[in-house]
Amino acid sequence: MGLLDILLGRTKPVAPDLDRLFALPSAAVTLQAAAGYTPTGDGAVCFATVEGAAFEQTHREVQALLDADADRTGPPVGLSQDEYGYSWLISRRTPDQLPQLVNDLHAVNSSMEANGFGPQLLCSLATFRKEGNGDGGNSNGDGNGRKLALVYLYKRGTFYPFAPLPGAGERRDSALELQVKSMLANDLRIEQDLGRWFPVWGAPGL
Repeated sequence: MGLLDILLGRTKPVAPDLDRLFALPSAAVTLQAAAGYTPTGDGAVCFATVEGAAFEQTHREVQALLDADADRTGPPVGLSQDEYGYSWLISRRTPDQLPQLVNDLHAVNSSMEANGFGPQLLCSLATFRKEGNGDGGNSNGDGNGRKLALVYLYKRGTFYPFAPLPGAGERRDSALELQVKSMLANDLRIEQDLGRWFPVWGAPGL
């Protein structure tokens, strides 16, 4: 980066590092011990909606790749679109198969990247559910059944927690998100710019 870039506040884009996804299982151990959240087995990759034969071919390649996993018992990958116009490639595993789920997310991202859809990739996430009794540090009391997601920003190479509050309306538990940020500081590369902690309303699994 040159001096002019520094003075004008410009920064070079961070090269995507999909291998950072493999830190999620370690983070999950910390999250369970510190806050009582365990993996649900659900995960997804979000991207700007694309259409056409090239994407259909990529989708088939991803399905074939994931379907080859002998440990898989459910469908290889699903495709959905949310009300905001974003598309999600969804993988569902059993709760004890977080490493395999991470492999799925990595494979989906890598396949889309290799087929020229890297610019459309936005984020990936794995979801977690509250277990046990008590609030586990939750600012809203007993959070049994509550869900949160650990979100990986493709273009930043960083993670952040997203904790929607239950009930009607789009509300998030910012206090819990900041607590999770501190809990996982040694496990994940956390996004320090809170302005980039985008709410993923309607994300699969949440």
